[in-house]
Amino acid sequence: MKNNKITFIDLFCGAGGLSIGFESQGFIPLYANDIDKHSIETFQKNYLHISPDRIVCGDIEDFIKDKSKELASIKCDLVVGGPPCQGFSMANRQRLIDDPRNKLYKKFMEAISIIKPKMFLMENVKGMNKVADQVVYDSLKIGYQTQYRVLNAKFFGIPQNRERIFYIGCRSDKFKNPYDIIERIFAQILKHQETKEVPIKDALWGLRKLQPKSEKNDTSIESRDHGFTKDELFPKEKPPEYILKINGGKIPEFIFNHKTRYNNKRDIEIYRLLPQGGKSDHPVISHIMPYTKRNGIFKDKFYKLLPNEPSKTITSHMKFDCHMYIHPYETRGLTPREAARIQSFPDNYIFYGPFTQWYNQIGNSVPPILAGIIAKNVKRIAF
Repeated sequence: MKNNKITFIDLFCGAGGLSIGFESQGFIPLYANDIDKHSIETFQKNYLHISPDRIVCGDIEDFIKDKSKELASIKCDLVVGGPPCQGFSMANRQRLIDDPRNKLYKKFMEAISIIKPKMFLMENVKGMNKVADQVVYDSLKIGYQTQYRVLNAKFFGIPQNRERIFYIGCRSDKFKNPYDIIERIFAQILKHQETKEVPIKDALWGLRKLQPKSEKNDTSIESRDHGFTKDELFPKEKPPEYILKINGGKIPEFIFNHKTRYNNKRDIEIYRLLPQGGKSDHPVISHIMPYTKRNGIFKDKFYKLLPNEPSKTITSHMKFDCHMYIHPYETRGLTPREAARIQSFPDNYIFYGPFTQWYNQIGNSVPPILAGIIAKNVKRIAF
């Protein structure tokens, strides 16, 4: 099935993490869809080579309905996506596949049944592992043999402890030995695992030192102390390999989305007092810690990152606060650009929409570097 032009559709595309990785390996995007208007704005403005009418903002149910004839007739090799499934979160002990919150997973499978790509890739939270066999069964009913693995980004040269489950499905009538193909793909992906982990400090290279905001104001107001939407890099030394890796071997002249957020004076004092690796139950902040009586629940409410280790998982919760992502050297939480670097987004990738939505888009993304590793091996073995 050698094919020089391998096409794909990105459902629940978000800000474009999966698409960056697959395009880097020569896959050609046909459509992208997401219901979040800010994510779609980011996707459209970073993917100017794709016709705007192919990047569709709206509910996937409407997308399937409105484009059903076209999707059914289009030549598509691969569908990728990460449908939000709150019912599979680690906080939900039952994690039922028929939980109403998991209806988007069902819509993803419905889209597969209409588009009929040769393969599909679905990414989701680790909690979905509990119902993985049901996913395999559901995909078999629509003609796909499927296998899955939990992959941790920190083993693939990304400075983040991020475990996610990845499903790969092959159409039974397009491959002689679908399970063998998938096994070989995952085996090759795992060969990219590295023994040396990338520390957070590598992701922070060259960024301007910033002060926390202690006064509420319009987030559009910018300054040297609190950052700019567009700014210059300030390298003092040779860039680490990781920075070159996410930027295609080049160092950009400008950086984007490197701005701090507002914090009250109590939180700033907590940030200042906590040592690296310290969290909510540390004695140095016991006198001002607002959750002392509930430390069992909120022990990780505050956490100062360790510079020589990978970050904890970057999540969309950062749109509310960055207490769990306190900068290892500075008295503030991570900026959106720092979070994007930890997620392995290139520095010239700009996030649009309101300031807090930058965090939301970044936290919901698949790390582009990991997506590229998956794409490379899907292409090499299946196409």
